[in-house]
Amino acid sequence: MSGATLTGLPPKDSAAASRLGRRRRRRDRVMTGLAIISTVLGLLFLVSILFTLFWRGLQAMGPQVFTEVTRPPGSGGGLLNAIIGTVIQVGLGTVIGTPVGILVGTYLAEYARGSRLGNAVRFVSDVLLSAPSILIGLFVYQLLVLPFGGFSGIAGAVALAIIIIPIVVRTTEDMLQLIPNTLREAVMGLGSPKWKMITLICYRSVMSGLITGVLLGIARIAGETAPLLFTSLGNLTWSVSLTQAMSSLPLTIYAYAGSPYEDWVSLAWTGALLITVSVLLLNIIARIVLRKA
Repeated sequence: MSGATLTGLPPKDSAAASRLGRRRRRRDRVMTGLAIISTVLGLLFLVSILFTLFWRGLQAMGPQVFTEVTRPPGSGGGLLNAIIGTVIQVGLGTVIGTPVGILVGTYLAEYARGSRLGNAVRFVSDVLLSAPSILIGLFVYQLLVLPFGGFSGIAGAVALAIIIIPIVVRTTEDMLQLIPNTLREAVMGLGSPKWKMITLICYRSVMSGLITGVLLGIARIAGETAPLLFTSLGNLTWSVSLTQAMSSLPLTIYAYAGSPYEDWVSLAWTGALLITVSVLLLNIIARIVLRKA
């Protein structure tokens, strides 16, 4: 017993264990410190970006931004046509892409588990999810712009719908896979058909996740510029026709931010602020509604 310590180990093993413990604690402190430093740096960058956005964006903010259309440099003007164009194209793209994404995600999670077709669809969806948006714009340009002889709002909406589909597909599939199979078996055991089990039980169980996926998709397409350059092109006048070129906030920001005119640059910052605040408010409202549901 004289050769053992309180830990029950020989002195040599006890000393080695003590050194190992101290070394692990030092590594833990170092990694914790690095994590804290990285978090602080990330927050500093985020705060600086938001501060610059609000500081520059509020300079040109006023009633004319929401009541007047874009005008030539030096003539004042606002962003009314760009705001309405963004609402129309993003809204229509969401309406087109969301049902398709939910249905595809449901098929992958409920009907095609482990099948070759399901794996192929999942692979295509993942490729589409990571594809550059400019390629989608070129695709829709060949599909809807060239054959019909002009840029249009419907072409822009279709491009945005294609972008949002894989986001909703991935979210829907992941959410449905979190539901335990015992719940499905219990519902099916009561004699309920599978489609009713999916719509009345599964969808209700993951409704918050589905809405989150749609919101992520809206946040993604709200700031897309490249696909709209090849589809809706932009319009400096008032136009709500889906068969004609249509303005949008991302296109206006792209055109105004690089201009040599100070009033256009100020409006570009204001447009960027509007997009950021709109997406933020949309997420906050959705979370409040889901919390009360």
